[in-house]
Amino acid sequence: MTGDLDARSALRETVPTVFGYIGIAIAFGITARANGLSILEILLMSLITYAGSAEFVIVSLVAMHAGIGSIVLSVFLVNARMILMSMVVAPYLSHESMLKNIWAGSLLTDETFALSMNKLNYTEHQLNFKWLNTANLFAYLVWGGTSAVGGMLGNLISNPEKYGFGFALVAMFIGLLYLQMISDRTIKLTIQLVVVLFVAVFMYVGMKWLPENGLLLIVTLLGCGFGVVLKHVAK
Repeated sequence: MTGDLDARSALRETVPTVFGYIGIAIAFGITARANGLSILEILLMSLITYAGSAEFVIVSLVAMHAGIGSIVLSVFLVNARMILMSMVVAPYLSHESMLKNIWAGSLLTDETFALSMNKLNYTEHQLNFKWLNTANLFAYLVWGGTSAVGGMLGNLISNPEKYGFGFALVAMFIGLLYLQMISDRTIKLTIQLVVVLFVAVFMYVGMKWLPENGLLLIVTLLGCGFGVVLKHVAK
């Protein structure tokens, strides 16, 4: 990763993330096809919903014949964290138009958000629309296309859970977390590890009493607050 903020550097730096997208999108397509969705439905879901974790949730709820209200609420709760992520990125695009900010926020994902936060370590905390939009569009097109490919492959695999495809999304998040931790030069690694442990413990304990989707948002807020306090105390 370099300090350049042009389209070429965005494409080059998004390639490793896109390789992760390919595996997860294919896993999603196979899972969705096994649960009765057509290839066109899989493609449209990836292009319109465009949220890996939420799409897995939709497929599982559709398979259980859940109502539309339950599906919409579940997807909102799963994706509520994107509100926080967009708020973090927004100040770096404050010099851009509102339309560009809305467009960038609409295509922002966990992966491009993590990539953006990592990029700040090399650009003296600067971002621009061209770099972020290129990264977002590249990831978006790859996700949609490879989801459809996964749907085609789904005709050949009737039981995707047997091969552990459901763990693909978790594996990529672990990889992104690792890259962010080793690249962030503003926060000590020990502080980051303490925050990760804090979040892991609260998630484990909270799952006994709270629904997973709501718990994710609560623990995200608690983890952010704890991290800010710990960072200032350590100074």
